[in-house]
Amino acid sequence: MTGTMRPEELMENAVVDTHGRKIGKVGTVYVADDTQQPEWVTVRTGMFGHKESFVPLKGATMDRDGLHVQVTKEKVSEAPQTDGDRHLSEQESAELYRFYDMPAPRASQENRGGRTTPQPGKRGTTGESMTRSEERLNVGTERVETGRVKLRKYTVTEEQQVKVPVTHEEVRLEREPITDGERGNARIADEEQEITLHEERPKVEKETVPVEKVRLAKETVRDEETVSGQVRKERVELEDDTKQRRNR
Repeated sequence: MTGTMRPEELMENAVVDTHGRKIGKVGTVYVADDTQQPEWVTVRTGMFGHKESFVPLKGATMDRDGLHVQVTKEKVSEAPQTDGDRHLSEQESAELYRFYDMPAPRASQENRGGRTTPQPGKRGTTGESMTRSEERLNVGTERVETGRVKLRKYTVTEEQQVKVPVTHEEVRLEREPITDGERGNARIADEEQEITLHEERPKVEKETVPVEKVRLAKETVRDEETVSGQVRKERVELEDDTKQRRNR
C-alpha cells in the first residue's frame, strides 16, 4: 500500500483493477494484528453480495475514482471468499498470500500473533441492507354539501268544465171538449189567466278540500366511482460486474 491509509477512508470506495475496471466496493477493511495497518479489503461478490473476495492493498493508491489495486478483476473473482466480518486465521492469511503470489510479511513469519483482523466498527452496511419505500393511494370519502332543496307550495288557476242537468217549465195548450153538464150558461167575454213558469239554473260554489300530503324526505344512494393517481416507488437493483444485472 502506497502511504498510510486509515480504514475509515477506505470504506465504501470503489475498487479499480490494474486496467481501470471497477471490481466493486470495499466491504470490510482488514488490518494486521501487529501493525494495525490496513492489509486487505474485501469486495462484495456473489449473489446479492453475500460473499466477499479479498483484495491485497500492497501497492494500492487512492484516486478520485476510488481505490486502485495492483491486481486484475479476473484474479479477484477467483480469490478465496469469506462471509466477512471475522478474524482471519494464519492458514487463511497464508493462503491469500500464496494465491496472489505475494511474500508473507516478516511479522507473520516470525510472530504467530501477526494475524489479520477486520477493523472493528468499520464494516460498511449501506450495501448490505437498505429501506425501500413507495407511495400508496389512501382512498377514503368525505361528506360535502352538494346543494339545498326547498319544498315550496304555490297556486295555479285552471279552467274546469262540468255538465250539469237542469230543468225548466214550458207552456202548451191542452184542449178538451165540453160535456153536456158543462154547457150551462155560457157567455162571451174577455178573460185572462197567468201562469208562473220555473226553470233550474246552474249554481256554482267553490270549496277548498285537502287532497294529499306532500313531505320532503332524504335517502342515501350508494354509487361507485373510480379514482386514480400517480405514485412513486423505489426500485432496488444489484450491480454485479461479474454477472448480468438482476433487477428486483
